[in-house]
Amino acid sequence: MARRTEDRTKAQAEAESRPHTGRESGRKPLHLNAFLMSTGHHEASWRLPGSPAEANADIEHYKNLARIAERGKLDSLFLADSPVLMGDPGRRPAAKLEPTVLLTALAGATRHIGLIATASTSYNEPYNLARRFASLDHVSGGRAGWNIVTTAGADAARNFGLDDTPLHADRYRRAGEFVEVSTKLWDSWADDAVIADKESGVHALAERVRRIDHTGEFFRVDGPLNVQRPPQGYPLLVQAGSSEDGKDFAARYAEAVFTAQQTLEEGITFYKDVKQRAQTLGRNPDGIKILPGIVPVIGDTEAQALELDAELDRLIVPEYAKRQLAQRLKIAPDDLDLDAELPDNIPTEEEIEGAKSRYTLIVELARRERLTVRQLIGRLGGGRGHRTFAGTAEQVANTIEHWYDSGAADGFNIMPAVLPSGLEVFVDRVVPILQERGLFRTEYTGSTLREHYGLPRPANRLFDTVDAGEGHTGIALAAAR
Repeated sequence: MARRTEDRTKAQAEAESRPHTGRESGRKPLHLNAFLMSTGHHEASWRLPGSPAEANADIEHYKNLARIAERGKLDSLFLADSPVLMGDPGRRPAAKLEPTVLLTALAGATRHIGLIATASTSYNEPYNLARRFASLDHVSGGRAGWNIVTTAGADAARNFGLDDTPLHADRYRRAGEFVEVSTKLWDSWADDAVIADKESGVHALAERVRRIDHTGEFFRVDGPLNVQRPPQGYPLLVQAGSSEDGKDFAARYAEAVFTAQQTLEEGITFYKDVKQRAQTLGRNPDGIKILPGIVPVIGDTEAQALELDAELDRLIVPEYAKRQLAQRLKIAPDDLDLDAELPDNIPTEEEIEGAKSRYTLIVELARRERLTVRQLIGRLGGGRGHRTFAGTAEQVANTIEHWYDSGAADGFNIMPAVLPSGLEVFVDRVVPILQERGLFRTEYTGSTLREHYGLPRPANRLFDTVDAGEGHTGIALAAAR
């Protein structure tokens, strides 16, 4: 079940409910992303009366959510994805529309909000994916973002002709090269390549379009891309893994990080760690925005919020949830007793080749709070390991501000337990509090996703360096022919 008031320490309760005391002027703005998932992040949300139970395939439902998020001036919205049916379809709505296709439709239904989609580096090819995201960036006028994942699980592997998941380290090496190839492809057109000169009959300058001639461990790609450079240069690069390999990857490539942290102390540690790794690599730590996930359950009173939270938990079907937990823990369902704590015979993180950081988060949560399997299932039912917080709009705003002020976050990945109502109440009641405190924008001031996040448009590495006289090893398209 979600954390109840009596389960909190006194210090946590005081911090999360304390009155607002004001902020220093000149602070960097808070960033908010809406993580959208069919009927909501709580696995039982579809069972509530009035819930649009088939919303996962309803484009009008997603258009409505996108417009609500944009009404709140949120930086972006995010659609997760996986190349496999996630979980037992009897448990909750499990089918998903392909996210870049869905975001293309949402681009036409909105004007400002950023549009981020998950795409796997394990089961795609750089050329196809770079083209897809470049296209989305053009269609949306510079609002696209790519959440880069490496994808764990033998069930996904078997959909692509493999017997099992590639090794964790191998997946991250492939992901690194995948991003390098993608960015080269986005750079294969100079920003000024297209001149569309009708009088001369020249549409694009051939010397401003280059092959990339990439040969590496995993990929050989000639290029150039068959889509001109995206409006943002590159779509915003997002990452969501928190293992050691994941943090190294984030420090090298990511511009925003979606993470799951259960406690303030864990959030501060993660934040400092990733920023320090980035600085060690010569990056500006401010160029990476850390956004922990939070599942806000909001009521007029704290008691009302806790009752809604409890109602959702009562709707969980324990046997479905136990099978799902056993699959994540790599043990048999019969080894889990709903009314006992986790058994001792579960693997260590080193023995897990899947989502290592989420595995460790779940086990540490269960051990730290001595949760029974039934209690753990409830805690995971709302956000799969992301932090659930039930309270009033002011209490939710307070906890967001407290984490932000404490150096645990640059913003938050907002994961409503129930949709659309959870997003509506966050936008209509929490966002105005954050705006009054000077924490969040009252109007959009930029037109691209990068501008929303305060991030620069990247230079073109294939053209800007040679234009500056630093030389270039690429081959001009015209010369190659």
